[in-house]
Amino acid sequence: METVLSVLVGLFFAVGIYLMLSKHVIRILLGIAIFGNAVNLLIFTVGRIVREVPPIIPHGFDVPPGPVANPLPQALILTAIVISFSFFAFLLVLAYRAYQEIGTDDTDGMRVAEPEGESLPPLGY
Repeated sequence: METVLSVLVGLFFAVGIYLMLSKHVIRILLGIAIFGNAVNLLIFTVGRIVREVPPIIPHGFDVPPGPVANPLPQALILTAIVISFSFFAFLLVLAYRAYQEIGTDDTDGMRVAEPEGESLPPLGY
């Protein structure tokens, strides 16, 4: 099972990077979302997938009496999901606002700092 998830993580990373290299803002945002999901799945896979009992300590014990599941990767993923959703929502609003102002979602068309009538800045030193 972990091998399949490892391949899926690699596929998510590849698709996320491919989409982030696009010139359209919406594809870049989708790439960021897929990249975040790849990181979450990576944390889940590294935390090992086991079918153990939940990490609940029975009454009268100081430590669990037997093997239990590791709750740390699950807590990290839950926190990362909330953070990545809020980050994606912020980027989506930012992209929509930029589209309203500039009128395009193409990153080449968003070069308002370099007007078309003037020469380009130096590309090397």
